[in-house]
Amino acid sequence: MRAPAGSGPYIILGLTAVTGVASLTLFALFLLIWGGSRSPSLESSALLWDAGLSLAFFLQHSGMVRRPFRARLAALVPHRYDGAVYAIASGLVLGAVVLLWRRGETHVLLLQGPWRWAARACSLVAIVVFYRSVRALGSFDPFGIAAVRAHLRGRSESQGPTTFAVVGPYRWVRHPLYSCILLLIWSCPVVTTDRLLFDVLWTAWICVGAALEERDLVDDFGDAYRRYREKVPMLVPWRGPCQV
Repeated sequence: MRAPAGSGPYIILGLTAVTGVASLTLFALFLLIWGGSRSPSLESSALLWDAGLSLAFFLQHSGMVRRPFRARLAALVPHRYDGAVYAIASGLVLGAVVLLWRRGETHVLLLQGPWRWAARACSLVAIVVFYRSVRALGSFDPFGIAAVRAHLRGRSESQGPTTFAVVGPYRWVRHPLYSCILLLIWSCPVVTTDRLLFDVLWTAWICVGAALEERDLVDDFGDAYRRYREKVPMLVPWRGPCQV
């Protein structure tokens, strides 16, 4: 039996899908083509502006995913909307980063010939491995809508973490999705001053975010994740695949 519902859940689902797909598409094109508007101001001012945009996304993305924030959010909206609200906010802020980014004109690195093709090949590898990593997860819910859809269908909401298992790219690194994003970030053949700023800031944020995420994973899976952490590197696959 389906649970009775007004238009609210469907509006949330629509907003989540639109903001999520649009922002991720913009971000992927942003990384591959490297867009942004030309800045009429001094390059130093543009870099400060870009750093501020990045910081805004870091604070929103990492702040809202932490459990203390979600506990406070539970007092305002039902728990099943946590993921959707987070996805909508992340999509809006990420879209703002892409659309408001100011492009620098000074080139730090410009790859040509075979080196340019090698960089593009790395980007392709990152995209393929990212897809395989998503498939390995099985139940991947990037926009946080699974709980809302379950409620609309009259099903109970999933509680707690799923069973811990290590498959696919997760045998090589603990965070293959982050590893792929880092490879995509650093495989751009044209590096301007603003791109270099982006690469450094977002790499640092991803590393810090992965470390914070591991605290939650240890809380969820306990000794099983601790053993996994001892055998498998975090981001760089410098060991062979492990069986855990």
